[in-house]
Amino acid sequence: MEHAILTYQGKTLELPIVEGSEEEKAIDISSLRQATGLITLDVGYQNTGSCTSSITFIDGDKGILRYRGIPIEELAEKASFSEVAYLLIYGNLPTPEEQQIFSKHLTQNSMIHEEMLRFFDGFPPTAHPMAILSTMVNALSVYYTDYYTEDFQGDTFDLMAASLISRIRTIAAYSYKHSIGEPHVYPKRDLKYASNFLYMMFESPVNPYVPDPDIERALSTLLILHADHEQNCSTSTVRLVGSSMVNLYASICAGICALWGPLHGGANQKVIEMLEDIRRNNLSIKDCIASAKDKNSKFRLFGFGHRVYKNYDPRAKILKKYCETIFKKYNYDDPLIHIAMELEEAALKDDFFVERKLYPNVDFYSGILYRMIGIPTNMFTVMFAIGRLPGMIAQWKEMHDAVPLKIGRPRQIYTGSTIRPYVPIGQR
Repeated sequence: MEHAILTYQGKTLELPIVEGSEEEKAIDISSLRQATGLITLDVGYQNTGSCTSSITFIDGDKGILRYRGIPIEELAEKASFSEVAYLLIYGNLPTPEEQQIFSKHLTQNSMIHEEMLRFFDGFPPTAHPMAILSTMVNALSVYYTDYYTEDFQGDTFDLMAASLISRIRTIAAYSYKHSIGEPHVYPKRDLKYASNFLYMMFESPVNPYVPDPDIERALSTLLILHADHEQNCSTSTVRLVGSSMVNLYASICAGICALWGPLHGGANQKVIEMLEDIRRNNLSIKDCIASAKDKNSKFRLFGFGHRVYKNYDPRAKILKKYCETIFKKYNYDDPLIHIAMELEEAALKDDFFVERKLYPNVDFYSGILYRMIGIPTNMFTVMFAIGRLPGMIAQWKEMHDAVPLKIGRPRQIYTGSTIRPYVPIGQR
């Protein structure tokens, strides 16, 4: 076995090298503090592996993303969202029998307890959908107490996972209806996952929902592409909170709150807001590109570059094709979409962006595609949460399946005052 050698105060410590199935390597520092009294300092955990995982593999330099070994391109083209959810949670694509049972659980658990509808009445119409979503997900633990036990195993977990995946779309659609002052629409048992959500969002007595296979497939693909992405901020939050042995609902609630931030799940909303600013201020694409390269400019080009991918984000390639398909089919005359396409074309021809590998990422196209589908901007992050839920559940389950389960407890380097006496208030 390979080792890394650390020398400190004349003592030498051998730290084992851990190698993953894709030849990724890490230094195992589990014994570092006990052997030397030292800890590592890695602000933001940019170089720290918090776990080993068999769920998602990413190679940012090559633009590779795989769920359980299956390329994201294949899943986006061939799989349903429910299949991908099962794959992430249980490790393999479902057999026909397993898919039938899983789909049955999704269908039977699509409605929320009628008493929970009173919660929506308590939210002001201006409440952000993510605030409503996180609150309602946490509240599920009050109404469905039989759906979790301390062993997190067996049929109970299966029902709990399916219940969350199914009910989150119902909660999301209800929150949208509440925000626009329309009555909520109950889910239909004969509709598939994405189409059922669209039905609950857009069905109304004035404008009945008319299914569109292209729109429904585009939404399903969006959810698949967001389903997991290794140890990101929200997923790591789910693991950290879940390590205390708290129930799954509370862990997912914490993950949703982490996802809410504009540096994470809210990034695609920032893209649309940027495009709206360009249109409103009548900025030229040339000026936008120049401003983006100017350190002194307040203009920020959102949707380009990625912390992980130093190549074209594979998810962005897939979504770009869907944008083009729907754009041509419906002949959209949306100025923001035209601006986005021109902006991408200009950026990919500019040496500044090419040399720094600042390619469009998933946030650039997901916001545009959601807009085409009719999803309002303030619901973008909610859509991200719906898609990411299976990955969060899978990561939570993987952590609990590990023996022994260790509670997360990061260390710190203290930089505050050294010891000093207490001074009574009259002497200060």
